[in-house]
Amino acid sequence: MSSFVDKARIHLHAGKGGDGAVAFHREKYIAAGGPDGGDGGRGGSVVFIPDDNMTTLMDFQYKRKYTAADGANGQGKRCAGKDGADLQVRVPRGTLIRDTESGSIMHDMSDGKPFVAAKGGRGGWGNMHFATPTRQVPRFAKPGLPGEIRDVTLELKLLADVGLIGFPNVGKSTLLSVVSKAHPKIANYHFTTLYPNLGVVYVDEGSSFVMADIPGIIEGASEGAGLGHDFLRHVERCRLLIHVVDVSGSEGRDPVEDFTIINRELRAYQPDLADRLQIVAANKCDIITDGGEALGKLRRYVEGLGFPFLELSAATHQGTAELIRLCAEKLSALPPIAPFEADYVEPEPILETPEDVRIEKTEDGLWLLEGEWLKRVAASVNFSDYESRMFFDRCLRKAGIYARLEEMGIQDGETVCIYDLMFDFRY
Repeated sequence: MSSFVDKARIHLHAGKGGDGAVAFHREKYIAAGGPDGGDGGRGGSVVFIPDDNMTTLMDFQYKRKYTAADGANGQGKRCAGKDGADLQVRVPRGTLIRDTESGSIMHDMSDGKPFVAAKGGRGGWGNMHFATPTRQVPRFAKPGLPGEIRDVTLELKLLADVGLIGFPNVGKSTLLSVVSKAHPKIANYHFTTLYPNLGVVYVDEGSSFVMADIPGIIEGASEGAGLGHDFLRHVERCRLLIHVVDVSGSEGRDPVEDFTIINRELRAYQPDLADRLQIVAANKCDIITDGGEALGKLRRYVEGLGFPFLELSAATHQGTAELIRLCAEKLSALPPIAPFEADYVEPEPILETPEDVRIEKTEDGLWLLEGEWLKRVAASVNFSDYESRMFFDRCLRKAGIYARLEEMGIQDGETVCIYDLMFDFRY
């Protein structure tokens, strides 16, 4: 398996909020101290952190599920539960975080700021909040809310100032190894480079830039042909492109046609890429076989389009120093690439109401009730306490659940089942 991974899908699960506590103040010489159950703690969130020491999403190939800690339950003496710890997930700078279902961008990690992708649930209220003049001994509390659950897709777009583009086997990897301390695999066959390589190019004291060797792009790459289509996304981050073209004639290719095809693929993938500033590097000038005819043809064509043109031989270091200086000069005048704008819209939460409660009568005469609204109400009730059960009964009656049962023909004494709770219906 390649050590370079630039796309991964993971599952995020934020922590549940802690439940509120049911407790009463008990202290010597203090009668009827009253309810003092504390609130539950907030659930932990899942937070993405940009890490400049990471250059791949390889870690996410082995771990796909990320779960933050739950909040602690509340306690007596009005003690709130401890908040759950946030889970920090480190990703390379330049990673796009997308919502898997919609494909929308949630955040671009190139801005260097942490991003909360899944928020932890709020803690529930303790019974100290539910005391009233008529209900002085509340024996129920609110449960904590669940944390957000979502699937996200991580998409790495390398942050490099300069990108090397061109057909396979034109000398891009050799050029990168010569002008930086990078050690890409170099061999005399197509698609030697299977994943992008990064190198830091030192121009002068206090002056440097990052160069990326993008795997060879071929005709049809924007539609999925070859290997380059997997890495065209990395060109998007480059402020300046070096278009390396083989002018030796050793493979019988037409340099002008190669140059035109690559730019056509860039434009097909993203229209503004072909308009990005390019320096055309005519490589392998040391082994020209046609007397320089192809070189002259490419020079006239490129300069006619207004692109800077340099002759070089990466293998013999000819012209590489001039190329570095020209890159530094052009970069000094270029603005940074703007981060991708987030276009994700948080869907409106679907909150069920009493009208959404589903009622069904089974063949053996059992009345089944289910729904998220019922779950929320039942979770806050202590069914071992008479007053709490009466509170639940009033909630159902006030919400019109009993009226719906009567309209559907329920008889006195028939059994009602609400999840784990069963009771006999009484008018």
